[in-house]
Amino acid sequence: MLEKLDLKKNLTKDEARAILDETDVLLGRLERQCREKKLRVIILFEGYGAAGKGTMISRLIEPLDPRGFTVYATQKETEEDRYYPFLHRFWTMLPPSGRLSILDRSWYRTLMNDRFDRDMSDKEVQNAASEIRDFEKLLTDDGYVLIKFFLAISKKEQKKRFKKLEEQPETAWRVTKDDWKRNKEFERYTALLEESLEATDTEYAPWTIIEAEDKEFSEAKIATHVVHRLQEALEEVKKKEETKAAKAAADAEATVLTEAKLLPGSRESAKLYVDPLRASILQGVDPNKEMSYEEYKEKKSKLQKELAALHGELYLRRIPVILAFEGWDAGGKGGAIKRLTQALDPRGYEVHPVSSPNDIEKQHHYLWRFWTNLPKAGHVEIFDRSWYGRVMVERLEGFCTEDEWKRAYQEMNNMERNWTEYGAVVLKFWMHIDKDEQAKRFKERQENPDKQWKITDEDWRNREKWDQYEIAVDEMLVKTSTTFAPWVIVEANNKYYARIKVLETVVDAIKAKLEEK
Repeated sequence: MLEKLDLKKNLTKDEARAILDETDVLLGRLERQCREKKLRVIILFEGYGAAGKGTMISRLIEPLDPRGFTVYATQKETEEDRYYPFLHRFWTMLPPSGRLSILDRSWYRTLMNDRFDRDMSDKEVQNAASEIRDFEKLLTDDGYVLIKFFLAISKKEQKKRFKKLEEQPETAWRVTKDDWKRNKEFERYTALLEESLEATDTEYAPWTIIEAEDKEFSEAKIATHVVHRLQEALEEVKKKEETKAAKAAADAEATVLTEAKLLPGSRESAKLYVDPLRASILQGVDPNKEMSYEEYKEKKSKLQKELAALHGELYLRRIPVILAFEGWDAGGKGGAIKRLTQALDPRGYEVHPVSSPNDIEKQHHYLWRFWTNLPKAGHVEIFDRSWYGRVMVERLEGFCTEDEWKRAYQEMNNMERNWTEYGAVVLKFWMHIDKDEQAKRFKERQENPDKQWKITDEDWRNREKWDQYEIAVDEMLVKTSTTFAPWVIVEANNKYYARIKVLETVVDAIKAKLEEK
């Protein structure tokens, strides 16, 4: 890919000017259209040192409205970055709806430069490439426009540019010992780049190689490609809007015909059919596990003391812990979380109550608000409801499309794998009660002035859809309970038993993790 490039391609200044005059007008117009259509655009630049990434970015953004984009210069990981999984800092760079993010180097630094600078096993390289492919597919599946440029120059041209930079005091700092080492071992470095490019050149996120020895040619090629890609993306949006409008019209017509055929009182026939023969995980779980208050008190005291000691060890070993709580309304999530946090140093944990996404969160990928709220290494993050809302409430209430919730299972598995490969402990709890116990707790909340805030009309509406939710939960448990991030079903009719099971599970998981180190 790189060795066979004709790096001598060039344009005269007049030829380049003619192209750029046209693309400048189009880029300004396309940026506005992307903002109107709420498109999220990522343009990333990789390439050899001194290939001109900064210069190309500066030229590309000239015709753009500076209020509509952000440029990020990605350096080596800082000490702070190392406290989080590899992709964390890049999630913070993703653009919200209607904006562009332009990256001077990106998540490819590890697979390219860092791989050259230190020995990486074949498994580490394969994992890094797989993680990147999964990340880019997740983005493009969600509608992000991802444009990837690699700027190529020859060894001789790079050496010439390094020397020129070093001659000027104001630019000499830009050339490092590592840069010269890569130039000296240019062939080995190029071979590693070739492997990285081939491993991540996909249909959904292809590379565009820029022959970057001639400035005019590079500027014109980059601008032209961005114009074409944005035009394609906007055309795709237009087609989707037309398809959606046609489907809505067809659905409306079908609804009218269906309602005309339904007899009075027969509207129930339009509800979701619940197959009585289906396999069910939850139906096989008896939520009635008993525990006396005396046994509960004794075990709670012992487990909380143990958890407090383990929390200190987590901090010393820099091991993050991520706990997600889901379950039936009134299932006891809050009570279980409270008994956990009573044992933790308040400086080392945070609880995130998850509700419907706010206006800012809606402008990002649905996983963005979870990636950007990860715990530092050595800290504990507890989510009271979680990313699994996508395959439960969002699925059943129609807040996402069928394609979106169906692909979410794999997206969430990949995310949790990223976290555990970084070294995190990830546990997911389903607090399981039966319908009678839920009705009892709802009634108690309504009758207690101090607990009335816990019961809402939405809770009652959800209860009416119990069977449908059970189907969704069963599918979620089957498809997302993994060896690295298992689901733990907590039999929760007895609150004492449920709280102790959660404490025991967390303590045992942390112990097992510490024994690995």
